[in-house]
Amino acid sequence: MGKFVIKTTKSGFRFNLKASNGEIIATSEIYSALDTCKNGIASVQKNAPIAPIEDQTVEGFQSEKNPKFEVYADKAGEFRFRLKAANGQIIAVSEGYTKKASCLNGIASVQKNVVDAKIETEE
Repeated sequence: MGKFVIKTTKSGFRFNLKASNGEIIATSEIYSALDTCKNGIASVQKNAPIAPIEDQTVEGFQSEKNPKFEVYADKAGEFRFRLKAANGQIIAVSEGYTKKASCLNGIASVQKNVVDAKIETEE
């Protein structure tokens, strides 16, 4: 079972979604208030399980409606994903993966782990 870990930063709050093995599988932006950070977690829990995958690494990819996971290649050539909410806002992002299959496994892990994830606070 995964868990959301809320961290206090110099400029606000951010969360990491960790898989049951402790690996970080998704990260949020920095929120100015704890309540909005918790709203971000709720949005990930609501949207991730139903979000289709838009693979922007293939030519002529099919555009999906929000909420969605967008798979893309960064400037270093690594594969990443971002989860967009129904309103189009990015609510979670991944680390870089050297293989697209690993990136897709990351999305599957997010979809599985958000369902019953606990929320913890870390200083």
